[in-house]
Amino acid sequence: MSAEIRQDLRLTQQLVMTPQLQMAIKLLQLSRLDLIQQLHQELEQNPVLEQTLDTEKGNLQETPAGLAADDTENRKDNTGDIDWQTYIEEHAEASRIRHGFESGEEEETESDLSLTKKTTLTDHLTWQLHLSDFTPKETDIGTLIIGNIDENGYLMITVEEIASEMNINKDEVEAVLKKIQQFDPVGIAARDIKECILIQATFLPDKNRVIIEEIVNKHLNDLEKKNYKKIAKALNVHISRVIDAVKVISHLEPRPGRAFGEDESQVIIPDVYIQKVGNDYVILLNEDGLPKLRISPYYRDMLAKNGSASDNVKSYIQERLRSAVWLIKSIHQRQRTIYRVAESIVKFHREFMDNGIGFLKPLILRDVARDIGMHESTVSRVTTNKYAHTPQGIFELKYFFNSGISKDDGSNIAAESVKERIRKLISSENPKKPLSDQKISKLLKGSGIDIARRTVAKYREAIRIFSSSERRVRF
Repeated sequence: MSAEIRQDLRLTQQLVMTPQLQMAIKLLQLSRLDLIQQLHQELEQNPVLEQTLDTEKGNLQETPAGLAADDTENRKDNTGDIDWQTYIEEHAEASRIRHGFESGEEEETESDLSLTKKTTLTDHLTWQLHLSDFTPKETDIGTLIIGNIDENGYLMITVEEIASEMNINKDEVEAVLKKIQQFDPVGIAARDIKECILIQATFLPDKNRVIIEEIVNKHLNDLEKKNYKKIAKALNVHISRVIDAVKVISHLEPRPGRAFGEDESQVIIPDVYIQKVGNDYVILLNEDGLPKLRISPYYRDMLAKNGSASDNVKSYIQERLRSAVWLIKSIHQRQRTIYRVAESIVKFHREFMDNGIGFLKPLILRDVARDIGMHESTVSRVTTNKYAHTPQGIFELKYFFNSGISKDDGSNIAAESVKERIRKLISSENPKKPLSDQKISKLLKGSGIDIARRTVAKYREAIRIFSSSERRVRF
C-alpha cells in the first residue's frame, strides 16, 4: 500500500485562553482593594488609558454598565486594518466606568486606597497550587478546595459536596485534598481540630509523631481532661513521655491560617449594598473609589488623523487600544456579574434578609449558576473576597452558600443556621453545667432538627467553641 498525502478540513470548537480572557477572569476574582490597585497599575502601563477627574463628572454619559462590553462583544480581534474613526467614536464615550455612588465620602475612598496589599491565605495557597505537579483537572479541584478554606485555615465544605459540585468521584477530591494538606502553613485544609493536629504531627520526628498520633486518635477526651496517667497506662509508656507529647501538642497551631490575617485589621468596604425599600430589596453596586477610565483623547486624535503617525506607532497604539477596551469591558462584566449574583442571593435568601441567620437556607453554587445562566466556576470566583452590606450585617458573598440538614417536616435548614442555634444554646448555658454535644443534639432534635452528636461537635469546632469539659474549666 502506497503512502497517500491528503488534506482534510475539520471544523472543531475549542476555548483559547487569550490574554484578554485571562484578564477578564483575573478581574472577576479580585477583591475590591486588589481591583483598585490593578486599575492603577494598568493606568501606569497603558498610555491609551486615562483616568477622568471628579470635576469631569458632568461630561460623563449615564450609560448602563456593560454597554461597551456589549458593543464590542462580536468585534473581530484581528491585527489587520481598523476603521479608526468609527472604532474610536464607538468607544470613546462608552468606555467609561459608570459609578453608582457619585456622592461617596472621599475619606472612605482615601482610606481604601491607602491600605497596603498583603498576601492573603488564598493567594499563598493558590501560588503553591500552581507550582505543584497537578493536572488541569486536579488544579480545578484544588482551586475549589482553596476557595472554601476559611480565614483560620479550615475546609468549610465536605469532600462529598465538592465532588457533587464538580460531578466527579469523591476519591479524586480526597487525593487532591491530601496534597493540599501538605502545603504551607502546616495544618492547612483540615476539616476539624483533630485532623489539623494530625496533619502537623506528620512533620514531627518519629519519636514524637507516633505517640502524638496515638493520643489524638484514641485518647482525645482524656487529653482534654488532662488525664495523663490514664493515657500513659493505655499506651504502656511512662507518664513523662505523655507530658512531653502534650507540651509538643500545645505548641502546634490550632488556627494555621491566622498568620495571614493578624498583622493588620482592615475595614471591610462592601462591594454591594442590599437595602430594603418598602417590601422589595434594592441592590446597589459600590463603585466609589474605582478609577473612572476612558480612552485618552490625545491618542484618539492621533489615530483619527490616520497619517501623522508611523506604522510602528499605529501598531503599538492599536495593541494598547485593544487592551484598554478589553480592560473596560472586563470591568463592566465584573460589576454586572456581581450584581446578578447578589440579585440571585436575595431571591434565594429573602427570609434571611428579613429575619436573620436563623432563617438561612441551604444554597449551592449550582443553584445560583442556573438561576443567572452562568457557570459554577464564575459564581465561585465572584463570591470570593466580595462583601455585601445587608440588613443583617456585612457578609462575604460565599457565606450564603452552605449545605443543609433535614428537618422533621421534610424541609432543610442551612448549616450556618444550625451553627447559630448551637452558638445561642451555648451562650445561654449554665457555666457550671455546660451543655454536652449529646445534650445539644437532643435539644436541636426537640426543635425538629435531626442532627447527630458527631455533627454537633463538628459544627461547634467550626465556630471555635471549646468542648463542654473545657468550657467548665474556663469558668
